[in-house]
Amino acid sequence: MAGAQSDTPAIHFSPDAVGPLSGVKVLDLSRLVAGNMLSLQLADFGAEVTKVEPPEGDSLRAWLDGGEPLFWKNYSRNKRSVVLNLRNERARGALWRLIDDADAFIENYRPGTLEKMGFGPDLLLARNPRLIVVRVSGYGQSGPYAQLPGFGTLVEAMSGLAARSGFPDREPLLPPLALADMIAGLSGAMAAVTALFAREHGAQGQVIDLSLLEPLVSILGPEAAIYRRTGQVRQRSGNGISISAPRNIYRCADGKYAALSGSTATTARRIFETIGRPDMVSDPRFASNDARVKNRTLIDEIIGGWFAARNRADALAEMQTAGVTAGPVYDVADGLTDPHFRARQVFVEVEDPELGRVAMPNIVPRLSATPGVWRRPAPALGEHTDEVLAEAGFSADEIAALRKEGACA
Repeated sequence: MAGAQSDTPAIHFSPDAVGPLSGVKVLDLSRLVAGNMLSLQLADFGAEVTKVEPPEGDSLRAWLDGGEPLFWKNYSRNKRSVVLNLRNERARGALWRLIDDADAFIENYRPGTLEKMGFGPDLLLARNPRLIVVRVSGYGQSGPYAQLPGFGTLVEAMSGLAARSGFPDREPLLPPLALADMIAGLSGAMAAVTALFAREHGAQGQVIDLSLLEPLVSILGPEAAIYRRTGQVRQRSGNGISISAPRNIYRCADGKYAALSGSTATTARRIFETIGRPDMVSDPRFASNDARVKNRTLIDEIIGGWFAARNRADALAEMQTAGVTAGPVYDVADGLTDPHFRARQVFVEVEDPELGRVAMPNIVPRLSATPGVWRRPAPALGEHTDEVLAEAGFSADEIAALRKEGACA
């Protein structure tokens, strides 16, 4: 059953809208999430992103929710779709002509596959010295694991993230979404824009070796330094954190949950005073951050009891009046109706020719002078094949010949 309708702002696509990356031409041969997340960032700010898909389409099209391709609709907005059967020699020739005029080329084949196809980075850069080549893989283009299947789930397990997620008496916890792919996509977009910026300042094209593993490892911060300096491997701590207390999620009398963080001495003092325990401020067990971390189980019992005796709205009102950093635990339905989310247009609805209105996150980040643009909904498979090939100089007869041979669709 569809979720309840709301007054989420409606977005109208403007094909002629101009963003700060307008004029940048991107060929995206990637599949699934990481490459699509990367090219989405570029497309949202005006780059002309062309998805080069096989005849069966990007595998992301097959990720259905409620029978609908909502992943595709979200991650492929502002892009065009061209179908080329790269097993066909004439299709490969057509791709070369698209490469001649491209600024960036994104792929996520297993390392070595692009070379076997005849499109190795050395050949790409020889043909187009200004090209930015982004190579997405699970573990990178080199190293002992380069040829292993690079699915995000495996990377999330191997990176150390899963080992730090969850509760200490339970198994490690994987994220319930494609987190490794999403973070790699964001990191890759930054790298691509950096390379384009460098090119505008005299550098030539270059190759970006983007693994799913390394950006995810980077968000774990000083874990390696902590281990090297102390010999201690940080363990799972549920919703707590090893560097400050209190910090947790608490169940309220109405069954709803609230989150609270007391990461500074001032905030901790306000929390203790708000729950009616000013004595805890001077109690040696809670008087310093280090002491609070050591005694966080006792702190959680005390604070948890306070929340358990109140409805969430009342509890949060008291906390926020006192200047305490506390807030509600939301699901997506809560976010869609929250007044702040609505005022900031965190979610918007776009008009899709297949599904009608589709809710999705707004373009981020927000730029005051050169904001992102809404140019087109996610494309149907091969929707722009003729258009893109014509722009590359193919005549109507040449396009018809490619179709007849099965080189394009």
